[in-house]
Amino acid sequence: MGNEKIYQMDFSKVYHLLVNKAEKKGRTKEEVDEIIRWLTGYSQPELEGMLERPVPYGDFFRDAPKLNVNRKLIKGVVCGVRVEDIEEPLMREIRYLDKLVDELAKGKAMDKILRK
Repeated sequence: MGNEKIYQMDFSKVYHLLVNKAEKKGRTKEEVDEIIRWLTGYSQPELEGMLERPVPYGDFFRDAPKLNVNRKLIKGVVCGVRVEDIEEPLMREIRYLDKLVDELAKGKAMDKILRK
């Protein structure tokens, strides 16, 4: 799937996939929300509002209030690619979220996931 197709996907559809992935491994929607808020700076009401209307996934990241400076500490492989090696800035932000949810699904503690 090309980057533009990913950027145009509706955030709510991707969100539900992320939550399902976490819940299948015994984690919660609330933990996924905490990760998203930590990464993007959105408040919970802002996040919930974006689930009620169509928001392109690319715009979700482009319009993020305050991307966490510690996101650059996220390292590792997601979808067969090292996140720190992704050159396209917007795709790197998307893969950061994928990597954090992967860590959640693998049972990693929240303080480790959030790089505290």
